[in-house]
Amino acid sequence: MLVGCVLPWWQFGGGDGLPLRTGNAFEGAGILVFFAALATIALVTLPYATDRPVALDRGHSYLVVVVIGWIGLVLRAFDLFSIGALGLPNTAPGLWLTALGLIVLSRAAYEIAREPRGH
Repeated sequence: MLVGCVLPWWQFGGGDGLPLRTGNAFEGAGILVFFAALATIALVTLPYATDRPVALDRGHSYLVVVVIGWIGLVLRAFDLFSIGALGLPNTAPGLWLTALGLIVLSRAAYEIAREPRGH
């Protein structure tokens, strides 16, 4: 997800003498996806920062992060669609890579939520 945030999410121009204009996750609601990626890194590294289990490192925390990420992605994709800038993977690789990352994180959050508490 983090890599997808820095890659282009949309692009215009680049042909007929027009300059190529691009944008990434740091515009509009896409910034929520970036914050969700940072929160995921923090949650993953949290158990290694202490000797005892941390209550925050549970499936519910990952679920909140996933929901925030999906909200940011859907809102930004809707914005791009409304102005006709929602592109295919070859013109908007960051958007699609971020969506793939959120799918993987969603599955991981589901698996973590199903895991017994003692692990």
